[in-house]
Amino acid sequence: MTEKQFHNQYLTLSDALYRVAFYILESQEEAEDAVQELFLKLWKGRDALDEVRNPRAYAMTLLRNLCLDRIRQATRFADVPVEEDASGAFDPDREMDEKERLEKVLAAVKSLPDRQREILTMRTIEGLSYEEMAERTGTNYLTLRVLLSQARAKLKNIYEKN
Repeated sequence: MTEKQFHNQYLTLSDALYRVAFYILESQEEAEDAVQELFLKLWKGRDALDEVRNPRAYAMTLLRNLCLDRIRQATRFADVPVEEDASGAFDPDREMDEKERLEKVLAAVKSLPDRQREILTMRTIEGLSYEEMAERTGTNYLTLRVLLSQARAKLKNIYEKN
């Protein structure tokens, strides 16, 4: 794969990849690092990328796995005492709370009805416009807005209960 092909097929996905990483990791720095790590891995294995049929799906899957690995690694080392840096920024309790919150949000999203989950995913993770979602699903604009609103309200309700 040439540099130009890599740029056209993978680097153009950076915004969508960042949104997914941020959604999973809930940290701007971690999300940026995960996307950068993904691009590095993809570039190192660029010779095999010519055989990939769907670059977006391939990159999203790799990114999801990288993010989950980061969460596992953070959880694994959460029990190891680590000294704070000079700014006092590291807080293991906060890290665990964030991971637990992420698990609750993911469970809440999974509990949504299929249509609401699909619309929420298209809008939040894929960053599609209402017009793009309407074209993809065959659903009109107002119905999409209602479904998205209902999904967000249910997530808020579920999250507040926990």
